[in-house]
Amino acid sequence: MSEGLRIIHAIRSDAFAGVEQFVARLAIRQARDGHLVHVIGGSPARMQRMLEEERVTFSAAATTSETIRALRTAVARSDVVNTHMTAADVAAVLALAGRRTRPALVSTRHFTSRRGVGSGIPVDVLIGGRIDAEISISRAVAATIGRPSTVVHSGVDVAPDVELPRQRVVLMAQRLEVEKRTDLGVRAFAASGLADAGWVLEIAGEGSERERLEVLARQAVGPHVRFLGFRSDVPALMQEAGMLLAPCTVEGLGLSVIEAMAVGLPVIAADAGGHTEILQGLDARALYRPDDPEDAGRSLRSLAEDTTAREALGAAGRARQRTSFSMDSQAAGTETVYRAAIASRKSR
Repeated sequence: MSEGLRIIHAIRSDAFAGVEQFVARLAIRQARDGHLVHVIGGSPARMQRMLEEERVTFSAAATTSETIRALRTAVARSDVVNTHMTAADVAAVLALAGRRTRPALVSTRHFTSRRGVGSGIPVDVLIGGRIDAEISISRAVAATIGRPSTVVHSGVDVAPDVELPRQRVVLMAQRLEVEKRTDLGVRAFAASGLADAGWVLEIAGEGSERERLEVLARQAVGPHVRFLGFRSDVPALMQEAGMLLAPCTVEGLGLSVIEAMAVGLPVIAADAGGHTEILQGLDARALYRPDDPEDAGRSLRSLAEDTTAREALGAAGRARQRTSFSMDSQAAGTETVYRAAIASRKSR
């Protein structure tokens, strides 16, 4: 067995959204695998409580300066620093500057864009050469970031084979922000006509778009849309729903899609970004033309009317998650990148 590594994950954040949850899951898995793990950033209440149960230490870092200070305190006791998102990349480069010896710096890329895009600052030019290795969470991300990277797919734990009666519910589980295209999901459900067949649309999540979406839902579907707000029991909702709708067109991979697949929940998603990578080759109705609510509605209606195909799609998704999107494969792939980066830095 390889000797355990001393790992730092750094993210400039006080939230607990998709990237923070990614960090928490990976850190916990690495700790269980025998590594010594410290996390910088994320919601002090939710992240810290979750990590401490697994003996992963935590430092709060809501600003770039706090991230730099936390890294400078911790780096002397680390083999590798794994950063997440551009602000943490910048913080780590600054924190490690001037050190004769330093841990390997690995950046995980979560989004389909280059560093600093839209900021007017050539961030990637300024710091890219100081990063020892880059991990992309999907081929879609790797194709857009403009730097060499290793694709290591995000994963989730394999779920037990528990089959509960599925309800006539189309579920969306995502932040209610413009880029997530929840509005398209509402329009797709309206176009499907499934409300007339006794189906409802449930939306789990919060965000700045909620009020606008509630107005749209009342106008488009009436009482057949339920806004659930933030839910900590999304896996349980997925166990009981009939289908998951994932309308975002810019997902680096799509964690909620993978979580749904893990419990055998059939997924219908926009044929874009990481969704294509996850679902391609399953039932053709699993992917619809991006930004086309009518096409999405046709997929929803067709699968709703075909119980056998819906169950087959759920089973195929579960099988694919277990082989290609598990925490086992993610942890192993990530460790391989870490050890290569550490060896390369030592050789220099």
